[in-house]
Amino acid sequence: MSGEVDLKQIDNIVKDKYEADPENLIHILQEINSNYNYLPEPAINRVAERLNIPLTQVYSVSTFYKSFSLEPRGKHLITVCLGTACHVRGGQRLLEKLERKLKIKAGKTTPDRKFTLETVSCLGCCALAPVMVVDEKYYGKVDSAKLKKVLDSYE
Repeated sequence: MSGEVDLKQIDNIVKDKYEADPENLIHILQEINSNYNYLPEPAINRVAERLNIPLTQVYSVSTFYKSFSLEPRGKHLITVCLGTACHVRGGQRLLEKLERKLKIKAGKTTPDRKFTLETVSCLGCCALAPVMVVDEKYYGKVDSAKLKKVLDSYE
């Protein structure tokens, strides 16, 4: 979705879909995050207002969960595992190759907003190390050839 936040859409999510119930805060934020690929500040402000809860509460939830972002993310989220097994089997080298290829550091998004690169401590699939995930699809035993093939498939 483009840069401008549609406050009517936010209102529809909060009021119509989730009945303006503060108990649904996480679900509301998930839907907004899914629509915009991050949580825009005007949307967060509107959610707090419509749920009649403190803005700090919305920010607290927004920053606690890794699935939420306050910064615009790329269309494709790439996550590299840096847990022990992945580290030993080349996870750090995989990350460095991705950083060079995408011309960004971990935690950043490409200027064209095509990719966001992140790291995690463990993905729980150590036998497949080194592992990366693109848009919830797991790729194991990633070497240079496989990395190129995977990235090419998202171009």
